[in-house]
Amino acid sequence: MTFLGKSSIVWPDETHASKQASSLIQSRKLQFSMFTRIVSFLPSATEILYLLGSQDLLFGVTHQCNFPSQAKNKPLVIKPVFDSESMTSVQIEEKIQELSRLQKDYFIVEYELLKEIQPDLIISQGLCEVCSPHTRETDKVIQYLDEKPQTLVLDPHKVEDILQNIIDVAKTVGKETDGRQICASLTRRIENILTTVKSNKPKVICLEWFDPYYICGHWVPQMVEIAGGINGISLTGERSRKMDFSEIVEFDPDILILLPCGFDLERIKREYDSLSHNHQWNSLRAVRTDMVFAVDALSYFSRPSPRIITGIEILAKIFNPQSFTNLITPSNAYVRIKKELG
Repeated sequence: MTFLGKSSIVWPDETHASKQASSLIQSRKLQFSMFTRIVSFLPSATEILYLLGSQDLLFGVTHQCNFPSQAKNKPLVIKPVFDSESMTSVQIEEKIQELSRLQKDYFIVEYELLKEIQPDLIISQGLCEVCSPHTRETDKVIQYLDEKPQTLVLDPHKVEDILQNIIDVAKTVGKETDGRQICASLTRRIENILTTVKSNKPKVICLEWFDPYYICGHWVPQMVEIAGGINGISLTGERSRKMDFSEIVEFDPDILILLPCGFDLERIKREYDSLSHNHQWNSLRAVRTDMVFAVDALSYFSRPSPRIITGIEILAKIFNPQSFTNLITPSNAYVRIKKELG
């Protein structure tokens, strides 16, 4: 599957899954069959299971599995070692660096609860050991449990990988056809964005963190390109990384998108205070022309879930509002941050 310019979209299939290690890592020779006691270490997998109507097969989730809201009623099998909700961006970064330096865990695993649940499948991710429980936590759980569950480790780096993951999860609950129908619907929405005539092709930088500065990677650069923008600095599939402010100055973006990993819109607006009083930041052309936008990163950008397609639609409306007047996006999904309001 490719989303390049207005080229046709190739449907994800078994060939794609076998060739793209980034789409699916098979652990312990996973056999796709009907699993009945699933534990999800990954919020996007939880979301997919609910979208498939298979939530009754879900017996454990993490603290981050908060969509749909009913997922918060599932047994909590993993929680963080620190409360990021009460911390600033700088404090979170410092805490993560401290834990990494000391080689300490980022998450607390409820081993006894997992032993009671006796899962036959654990779905986790290999993308980022900080964002969600990683293969490290999965391996520890498997070592602890007497009855060894099978594992599905999702590791998406591009939009097509995210769509393939929907099919991968659907197979585990015997709903491959439903998964493909969901992908078909999402693909039509992508094609609508690609084929709409656009009057503007702005230079865009998406910031995943701004104290310190991190540039977005993985699927976000591709989201920008599908939506009609020119993504700056990072490349599709690459990891997010720390960046120097001079890189932003050199690229001189028309539009700046703020989407700190895991933050909702209100939190981003609160955190923006650290930038609004920064002289260097205020000197950027996009800031001077009021072309800075905060988006609901938690819901539509950070997680490799079906709602990533909504994120593409949000970007399309930001880049070319006149071309997408009739495109409906969720309320309170993004906001323009004007310099006088900083």
